[in-house]
Amino acid sequence: MEQTLGRRGLLRGASTVLAASALPYDLAMAQAAPGTLRVGMTAAAVPLTNGVPDQGAEGHRFMGVTLYDQLVHWDLSKADAPAVLVPGLATAWKADPANPKRWSFTLREGVKFHDGKPLTAQDVVFSFDRVLKSDAPHFDQRAAAFGRVRIPTVASWEAVDERTFALETRTVDSTVPYGVSWIGIVHQAAWEAAGRNWDAYMNKAVGTGPWKLESFSIRERAVLARNADYWDAKRVPKSEKLVLIPLPEPNTRVAALRSNQVDFIEAPPADAVPSLKQAGFTIVTNQYPHNWTWQLATAEGSPWRDVRVRRGANLAIDRAAMKGMLGGLMDEGAGLLPLGSTWNDVPKFKWGYDPAAAKKLLAEAGVTPRTPLRTKIGISTSGSGQMQPMAMNEALQQMLKEVGIEIEFEVFEWNTLLTIWRDGWKAPSNRGITGINISFTAIDPFTAMIRFLRSDLTPPAGNNWGGFSSPEYDALIGRILSEFDPAAQDRLVSELHAKIVDDALFLFVAHDLNPRAMSRRVQGFVQARSWFQDLTPVRVTG
Repeated sequence: MEQTLGRRGLLRGASTVLAASALPYDLAMAQAAPGTLRVGMTAAAVPLTNGVPDQGAEGHRFMGVTLYDQLVHWDLSKADAPAVLVPGLATAWKADPANPKRWSFTLREGVKFHDGKPLTAQDVVFSFDRVLKSDAPHFDQRAAAFGRVRIPTVASWEAVDERTFALETRTVDSTVPYGVSWIGIVHQAAWEAAGRNWDAYMNKAVGTGPWKLESFSIRERAVLARNADYWDAKRVPKSEKLVLIPLPEPNTRVAALRSNQVDFIEAPPADAVPSLKQAGFTIVTNQYPHNWTWQLATAEGSPWRDVRVRRGANLAIDRAAMKGMLGGLMDEGAGLLPLGSTWNDVPKFKWGYDPAAAKKLLAEAGVTPRTPLRTKIGISTSGSGQMQPMAMNEALQQMLKEVGIEIEFEVFEWNTLLTIWRDGWKAPSNRGITGINISFTAIDPFTAMIRFLRSDLTPPAGNNWGGFSSPEYDALIGRILSEFDPAAQDRLVSELHAKIVDDALFLFVAHDLNPRAMSRRVQGFVQARSWFQDLTPVRVTG
């Protein structure tokens, strides 16, 4: 698809390219009940309830850290500092000094699943089998699709005793604690009670989390109920129920909020924010480890293989205009992390808007408005962290056209885009695209950078979608994964990030300020500087 969007149109706002739509029929069923928090998600479907949900980080936010716990949690209680790892179902974890590939986790005592059964190390083994052991009777392909890429170095695991779980990696990997924070711990007996069938289990999901599943309809809603017996008394939910409703179209979310069909929405469109404020709704924003980029294929056969083309494209982006279009609800793209982040604190280089320099570089590569580069980019209509993807991508399309890069879009539903991302850029499912617009969380060295760059993490092993391969990068990544001292590791990760920016391996566009809109009746929400949020402190007043 292609749409011309001139500079004047770009600055008029996202409303020029976003169309309102009627409220879905099922919202009529979402009437408020006392003590109920109703959330309008950007996802097109309710995330899966299998402990490793789909729908990206949004799925983990609403179904991963609600129904389930992980061995390691994130501290989501603060708005004024980045989220950090804290004990979850494991009270402690460590790598063996004599064999740093082996990790042990000490399990918390007294934790019970929603069905009253105690947590044991065997349940943790079962949960890892479900993701990693293809020949296990309880292997879940859907959980594997989203979980394996989080812990790709894990080679073996075992229950040492009832309170100790251990795993071993193929290579030394200091990022293991971050990876296991994505793997929800499932109760084996609950899977057996569901007929040893993951499809049946989805409607009867059992975890140890602060919320219990009451009902699940993948295209309509999920209803979660307060777990009054949750092991962490400080995080017993203040609301009686949590209702999750998929509303992928931004103006539909706004209409649902205005009409009291929901209490809380993700990613309100920028042009709706002033009127929502005027009407008394609360708008909450915060910086977090977010990037909005195009991940570019750099393997043989891609037009982005030429560094002059990648650098020229980055110089053609008017990020200040994009920020104006979004009502200021973004920081200008400064890499894979916002400027001032731990790994982007004093950048060696920062891309600015310089169309003359862009044209010069592109001309050296044989690309001009008269001899344009024509290629396709995969984008979504909505999704976790995707901000306002249609408006933003159409603005980029016009900016790049002015310097000789003509873009055609392949538009996918968000979860479908994530699926083709796992296939790799040359897979037929990608329909010939050479870049993909997926915003992703940058919360740890592996998730932020390594999974896209290490040469042995091309699909299906990881998210090196575009086939990037560099011995120099591999060597630096190896040093990062072998470094257990946090300060020394930070220095190495900063070096890696600086190389990524200088080599323009992505089209760096924006860092979201994560706007959420909610009724004034919603109290107690603290917007963490994270992709994940804790809804347990939230209450809805009368």
